[in-house]
Amino acid sequence: MMNNQQVVNIERLQALETWLKSTGIKIRQVNGQRKYGGPPKEWDGPTPGPNCEVFISHIPRDTFENLLIPLFSAVGPLWEFRLMMNFSGHNRGFAYAKYASADVAKDAIMQLHGHELQPGVQISVCRSTEKKHLCITNLPTNTKPDRLLQVLRGLSEGVERLSLTAGPGIDGVSAQVCFSSHHNASMAKRMLAEAFQQRYNLRISVMWMMHMRGSDDSSFVVSQPNLASSIVKAPPNLAPPPGLQCPLPIPSDFCRAVGGPIDPKSECVKHVPILPASPLTLLQKLHFGYPHFEFQCSHAGPEGVIHFTYKVCLPGAGFIFTGRVGILAGPTAATTLKVAKEAAALQVLKAMQSAGFQL
Repeated sequence: MMNNQQVVNIERLQALETWLKSTGIKIRQVNGQRKYGGPPKEWDGPTPGPNCEVFISHIPRDTFENLLIPLFSAVGPLWEFRLMMNFSGHNRGFAYAKYASADVAKDAIMQLHGHELQPGVQISVCRSTEKKHLCITNLPTNTKPDRLLQVLRGLSEGVERLSLTAGPGIDGVSAQVCFSSHHNASMAKRMLAEAFQQRYNLRISVMWMMHMRGSDDSSFVVSQPNLASSIVKAPPNLAPPPGLQCPLPIPSDFCRAVGGPIDPKSECVKHVPILPASPLTLLQKLHFGYPHFEFQCSHAGPEGVIHFTYKVCLPGAGFIFTGRVGILAGPTAATTLKVAKEAAALQVLKAMQSAGFQL
């Protein structure tokens, strides 16, 4: 028997159809969302700039555009309205409304956040982040930026520019890609991993680049993992273009916390014993007491590397170690902090070894 939550409310669907016919409003289905406008035919205002879009959540799953568009149009003319849909015919509980100006979008938040859409159900309205930057990781080390830009423009729309990063905390090469709109970036995020797998036999990861706040209120970049992809039909035997060959294997002794392959002749190996345990685990086992870490976000580099200053206190050692580390953000703020601790712990171990401590 079908779950009641999977049954679409026929009366509400009929009400939507009646409203569409009576108003002449056109909505179209595009990749898991229904769109109105972008802009509508009668639009004679300016093209929206930054901060003109609001994000709407907590929408009942059987509520549709016939209720939502009039509600948000009452604040000001809509340039675009997008309702996220699933295959069952229900909405996915959230939508986006875009206005002509940031001031009107702010009015929509003030007036409609907490609005009771139906008894006992209040919607949430806040500013949309309109993310337009993706991070592509696990690219081959010989990737060329101009060739990658050409490949990406052949696979997705709205690719404006990119930059490459290689070094500490990065497997292979990482690319930060800027798109002309959130929609184009979102569509690329859905399909690029599968496209690279099919065309070039490359297993890449595609993540959002977003901004969070450090403890000193400085902005730094954090990425989120790609959780969805759609299949792109492509010739299975298409040869990889120059500069996009299969990735080189990553050395087994690659230290993700500090980054870079460890040369057996390097100073790092001379000063810090290479053990299966992480630097943080090793530091915790040195019988100097549990290490206490304090981090301050210094700044974020242009390639998404976060720079921290740190203080590490080992109660039994009688020292406070200070320094700086630069790492690539992890999938969440918590994992980013863990990577920072690993990097700081290894620097502390090196300093202790140099000072004569027996590790």
